[in-house]
Amino acid sequence: MTRISLLLSDVDGTLVTTDKRLTPTNRAAVRKLADAGIAFTVTSSRPPFGLRMLTAPLDLRLPIGAFNGGAIVTPDMQPVEQHTIAPDAARRAIGIIEECGADVWLFTGSRWLLRNPSGAYVDHERRTIDSDPTVVESFDPHLDLVGKIVGVSRDFARLAACEPMARTVLPDASVVRSQKYYLDVTPAGVDKGTVVDALSRLVGIPREEIATIGDMENDVPMFRRSGFRIAMGDATDEVKREADVATLSNDEDGFAAAVEKYILPLARPRG
Repeated sequence: MTRISLLLSDVDGTLVTTDKRLTPTNRAAVRKLADAGIAFTVTSSRPPFGLRMLTAPLDLRLPIGAFNGGAIVTPDMQPVEQHTIAPDAARRAIGIIEECGADVWLFTGSRWLLRNPSGAYVDHERRTIDSDPTVVESFDPHLDLVGKIVGVSRDFARLAACEPMARTVLPDASVVRSQKYYLDVTPAGVDKGTVVDALSRLVGIPREEIATIGDMENDVPMFRRSGFRIAMGDATDEVKREADVATLSNDEDGFAAAVEKYILPLARPRG
């Protein structure tokens, strides 16, 4: 790696702390990237509206990847690319998640839908995306516009066991855990790797000059499509094996540490 022109960052577990704070140190690191001429943007399993609170503090100007790549939007939330889960696949996803004993959430481009407002991690997600859910009796009327389905459980082992089962039942969708407690189902054929491809095409930067940083299995596709890969310190060994280097944890400002140590020394020469 001889030059980095763009850094693409995961959000939860990477750019923000465990309690979802964007620290002053990480904000300052993003400003240093701009000063060095390195472009910056984010990608996340969150819905587009769950990323609004980052656009102003980070002065985001490039397209943003939401729904694990299922939606790419401008910083003012205008769609660039959008994909949805086929209604039949959505129905099967709901069924397998329920069989696994997990709660089900549905996300469209503008709403978070659930049936159990007292379920696990509802308050956590409300704080994370700064939005309230819409409680529905049935998901059936909403299956035409689904960008992401999430299985939610405090039983991490059960949710991990559900992942390969869901992949077998859902060959026409993408299935991956974005957190130990979230199993994400998103449209087939798109992932965070397709965000790298889209940014390369839209911004005109070769993939070889794009660096990526993340912590979970859903970040591996963007690692595999980028020129330089950074794993967070608390990433699993499997994720770290896909990276070139590792940094500190998200609660130790590992993002900022990686920017200082690995990214700024490889800034695009000016002029």
